[in-house]
Amino acid sequence: MSPEKINQKYDVIIVGGGPAGLSAAIYTSRDRLDTLLIEKNLTGGMINEAEKVDNFPGFPEGVSGMDLTAKMFEQAKKYGLKDLNAEVSSIVVKGKEFTVGTGDGEFSAKSVIIAGGSDKQKMDVTGEKQYTGRGISYCATCDAPFYTGKVVAVVGGGNSALYEAMHLAKFARKVYIIHRRDQLRATPVVQERAKAEPKIEFILSTIIDSVKGGDFVEKLKLINVATKKKSELQLDGVFVSIGLKPNTAYLKDVLALDEHGMITVNDNMETSVPGIFAAGDIRHNSIRQTVAAAGDGAVAAVNSKKWVDEA
Repeated sequence: MSPEKINQKYDVIIVGGGPAGLSAAIYTSRDRLDTLLIEKNLTGGMINEAEKVDNFPGFPEGVSGMDLTAKMFEQAKKYGLKDLNAEVSSIVVKGKEFTVGTGDGEFSAKSVIIAGGSDKQKMDVTGEKQYTGRGISYCATCDAPFYTGKVVAVVGGGNSALYEAMHLAKFARKVYIIHRRDQLRATPVVQERAKAEPKIEFILSTIIDSVKGGDFVEKLKLINVATKKKSELQLDGVFVSIGLKPNTAYLKDVLALDEHGMITVNDNMETSVPGIFAAGDIRHNSIRQTVAAAGDGAVAAVNSKKWVDEA
């Protein structure tokens, strides 16, 4: 929705349109609070990249991340949610009113729920910036078909990395999983599934020193962290899945953040500033699961309504 078609003042502004923000939006809109949802990317967040979510209650056969969040967005819109595609650059506290700054103007609210999630963490190695989009990707679901019959690597050792590798195995001829530690961080059941895939090979205790190639990625220079031995790996693509960086840079002088930049909250999802709440992956100690993010959003919304009612 364009800014010309929305108001400037709201009861609640929700920053971020992933499962946490959409869940909060369902609750606040259903409670007849005038609500604006601001999302800088496609509504749904990173869960949109999930080909199949099979641990969200109510979907015994699983559901794609995009389908799940599309239903949540439709449900919130049904109750009158307003939405804006823009990036939030600031939040200013003025007594009991909050001004949210975006590239499309400023909007005020009695309460704010921050559910902006995180961005993919970069490797920070030579060649990464040069080859991003030319062999380096951060989304297997988005780009796997481009690597049909080719050799690729996934960097990371958690659940997300292994899921990415298993998805890539449907297209690629060979998939390497490169992890800096000697053991994977993924849960046992996910490890079992990945190890059962014949196209997947694990390279542990190894880091990437640099990415090399011509117009596109051609090889990785590797270092074994235990032996310091250097090696090269010929391939066509690299998929990075090494964690998340919270979208909180604009909040460092506004709210209390932990050492990782996550927002600290109490059990009511209240931040260090009364009237501002946080939910989902962006908060301290989040387990980064869709169902938990949705629950966070509900808690934040219920307590946001109490704040608005008392304002």
